[in-house]
Parts: sequence; C-alpha cells; structure tokens
Amino acid sequence: MTATLPIGINLDGVLVHDGLPTPDMATRFAMVAEAGVFDYVERNPEPGEDLAPYRALCDRHGLPMRVMGGSFIAGHDDDRAARGIAQAVGFGARAFNCQLFARHADGHALSDAEVVAFYLRLLELGARGGVPCLPCLEVHVDMWSEDVRRVARVAHALEREGVAPALTLDVSHLIYKIDNPPELAAVGLADDVACGALVLDPASPRAVFRQWLERGWVRHAHARSASPNGLPNPWMALAPGVPGRGIQYPFVAPPPGTYHAAWHPERLAPWKAAMHHLLDWRATHPEAPGQVSCEFIPFPDYGGGARYSILDNNIACARWLRQAWTERCAGSAPVSQPAFQGIAS
Repeated sequence: MTATLPIGINLDGVLVHDGLPTPDMATRFAMVAEAGVFDYVERNPEPGEDLAPYRALCDRHGLPMRVMGGSFIAGHDDDRAARGIAQAVGFGARAFNCQLFARHADGHALSDAEVVAFYLRLLELGARGGVPCLPCLEVHVDMWSEDVRRVARVAHALEREGVAPALTLDVSHLIYKIDNPPELAAVGLADDVACGALVLDPASPRAVFRQWLERGWVRHAHARSASPNGLPNPWMALAPGVPGRGIQYPFVAPPPGTYHAAWHPERLAPWKAAMHHLLDWRATHPEAPGQVSCEFIPFPDYGGGARYSILDNNIACARWLRQAWTERCAGSAPVSQPAFQGIAS
C-alpha cells in the first residue's frame, strides 16, 4: 500500500471570492504555501500567458506545477493544446488535464474517433520529456464526456489502439446530476438512469465512476464537493437569462447570505462516499489516480457570485482528504466492494 497521496490545488481557486480583487499570481502562491496543506499546484494557463514567472514561484515556495491543462475546441485549439502539453513537459508536470468540448469548431458533434485522435496526438507529445506528461481526458459538463456513456466507448477504442486510457475524474460532475431531471435530460441520460442501465449513485457497486476506477482508467482527480440535485446558480449567469449550473456545493457551512441556497451538511454524504471509493482504489494502485487537486472555483457553474471563501473550502477539503487518506492507509480493508463488472464497450 502506498503511503503518499499528493494533494494539490487549482490556482483558479486561490481567492476569497469574485467580489474582491483577484490576487496576483505571486500572492496566490504565497497563500497556497501559507495554508500548509498542499503538495503542488495545478494551472490552466490563459491563451498566450507568459509562464516564465511560474518557475521562480514554484521554486520559492516548494510547490511544483504537477498538473497543467486547459479547455479545447477540436479544429480550433489543436495547436494551443499541443503547445500546452509541451509547456507541461517543460515544467515536469505529471498530468495534462484535457477538457475537450462536445462540438468541433465547425459545429458538428465530435465523434468518438475524433476524441481518440485528439488524445493520441497529445499522448505522443507528452512522451517527449524526460518525465512523461500524461494527457487525461476530463469527465466534465459541456464536453464530449458529459454523456458519460461515451467514456467507456472511447476508452475501449484507445485500448484497441494499444493505449491505456487516462481520465480525470471529478465526481461533482456526476453527483449534481443525481435526482436532477433537467441535467439528466440535457444529454439524454434520463431514460438510462431510470431503467438502471446507467448508475450515478456512489452507494451502488454499479456506479459508473467506480467501474472507471477499477478499470484503472482514472489517472488524475479533482475534488470539489457537490450535492444531488444541485440547484442552478442565479448569482452568475452562463448567458443572459441562463443561470450557472449547481455543481459546487460548499464543503464548509457558508455564512448566512453568502450562498444561493440552503446548506445542509448531510447533502455532502454522496460526494464523500464517492471520494472514499476513490481512496479505496488508490490505496493499492498508486498511479490511479496519481494525485488529487482540490478545485473549488468562482465561475458560473461553481461558486460564481457567492460570497463564502473559495480558498477556505479548498483548504478544508484538502485537510479532509488527508485525514481520510491517513485513516484509509491505517485500515486493513477497503470501505467499498468491487464494482468491476458490466462496462459496456
């Protein structure tokens, strides 16, 4: 059993809230170091961002850039993705997180074959460094993988190419859809959930993410608490008249008036159960995932417009993860039972 689990933070989440000026990057690094609970940082660079200052900041604070990544549109951002993973290799990053939008730049729905081709190109580029940087396809709203039924299809297609699939698992993107008819309907999941062909509930051995874990496909993870039936965020719109999704549910009790809905600690239970399943698997598979990044962030689908502390939630989440990991390593048996069955190809 491995004794270490690197726990990091996405630098987008190093702020109090978006109603205050965003700290500059030097201040953000100092805040992460002062928290004393993070082993590394994760960064999705802005297009054209000068990354040179990050090297000194990483060295000064002893915080490696273990994960980098970005959001990409096939047919538009292919070169930017290639530059991004080359930069990640240069930083010695272990993972390159890929959010690949569901539609191509020309408007057509991205096919499984196009997802595979995008991934294989990045895999080849990521192998060019002394320490390979592994591209990881994130399961995420608005991306090809929001229809989670496609994940196994793409993974099996990669396996037929002789390649081990690599995913980023953020279970908040699954938990908030539980008992959430509009969000299940958004990508046509409602009927499969209703008939039991697709299971999101982490209590079930057939939960889809548990099957991904036990296939060894999950190589990076994000930690952000979510609640079943996550309520839309009226405090920051995705577009005029369209509220943000309710993917982020505060990990710690928000002060009155700082969150758009009632907060009940018991609603964290499904997300915590899912994370315990992840830790169970990680205890005997040290690269699956290789690390976990806390990712409470201030955007419309998450904590945009809220006035609770985003950073405090990241810190509390990291402490909880570290305690849960310590307890798991001290135990003799996993909390969860195997789910390795019935993955459709």
